[in-house]
Amino acid sequence: MQPSEVTVNHRTYALPRQPTVVVCVDGCEPDYLAQAVAGGHMPWLKRVLTSGSSHLAHCVVPSFTNPNNVSIVTGVPPSVHGICGNYLLDPDTGAEVLMNDPKWLRAPTLLAALGDAGQKVAVVTAKDKLRRLLGHGLLGHNLNGICFSAEKADEAALDTHGVADVLALVGQQMPSVYSAALSEFVFAAGVRLMEQHRPDVMYLSTSDYVQHKHAPGTPGANTHYQMMDGYWARLDALGCVIAITADHGMNAKAAMDGSPQVLYLQDWLDARYGAGTTRVILPITDPYVVHHGALGSFAMIYIAAPADLTGVMAEKVMADLCRHPDLELVLPRNAAAQRFELPADRIGDIVCVAERSTVIGTSASRHDLTALTVPLRSHGGLSEQRVPLIVNRPLPGLDSTRQLRNFDAFDLALNYAQQ
Repeated sequence: MQPSEVTVNHRTYALPRQPTVVVCVDGCEPDYLAQAVAGGHMPWLKRVLTSGSSHLAHCVVPSFTNPNNVSIVTGVPPSVHGICGNYLLDPDTGAEVLMNDPKWLRAPTLLAALGDAGQKVAVVTAKDKLRRLLGHGLLGHNLNGICFSAEKADEAALDTHGVADVLALVGQQMPSVYSAALSEFVFAAGVRLMEQHRPDVMYLSTSDYVQHKHAPGTPGANTHYQMMDGYWARLDALGCVIAITADHGMNAKAAMDGSPQVLYLQDWLDARYGAGTTRVILPITDPYVVHHGALGSFAMIYIAAPADLTGVMAEKVMADLCRHPDLELVLPRNAAAQRFELPADRIGDIVCVAERSTVIGTSASRHDLTALTVPLRSHGGLSEQRVPLIVNRPLPGLDSTRQLRNFDAFDLALNYAQQ
């Protein structure tokens, strides 16, 4: 007998009665939607804001791509699933590594559990850095699972991705990773999969290339959101429950003259305490640095001192950092882990969060900003924590006082929207 629900990470989800699509719009500061709707560029969303359900939710801090996407598909914060950034200092080896390998996962995904329960599940992500994390445990369920990235769509194969000939399926050419077309490919693929494969559950995750370059209400942003609105309308017409959220917001990080407003934290620390005394890790770091230069508003500092002296040194460094005008928050390891629900063993001795208009770098010599053609926009801090959470159905029974998180998207879509 088929189960009627699945329980994952101590959360229970009803199996879908209608095809269900959860969309993560990378970098979707809510004002992008407000400006596009007000300008008449998103007629479908304008109707949904009246007939469905719309909320402002909080994302995971650090407000970066990997921890938030993994939170959405696991339904829990990084303290449970283990992915605390795009990048970390491996506590076992001391090497700086990308967190795109499933070995870093400490919790199963809802997507894999749905596949185990006999549901057809499809995942399309813009960048390949997320594919293995999102697809972990999904493939192999009697061909119930499909998972591929737009970035490497031409490499998709039936035995490793659950689908082949993706370019022919979508009817588009391979998009550049640095283009708006990368996100459009995700939606075009989602519509075609829904038309031809009819998955029970689908997860679509985009790129924030446009949001890094274009502010809300600008022509480039409005055109991008108009494109999304058209694909969401098509999925709606196919009978899908659609939940839309974001992994993080986006803000301008520039001085009044338009130049990037950067605190080069490693240079600052080296000047005060000497080279080699501290080590700064930037969790935003990933292979795609052209549009943000690996500059975000969240950083971790490791103290290079004997264990019995680490605490004393950390207190001294924190006292200096707390007086820095470009920093909004400075916390020791355990306090940061508690406040932001992070795995304490995977973050630094000190966590720093920049104020709204500032990003944090390591050393000026390590960041190439020559590719920035417009004033810098980025994310990572508390100022990018607010994100939309919209469902194209009413949500009867939902507590109106509940503080929603972006990782409640599947809960709303499966447990409330289908009653």
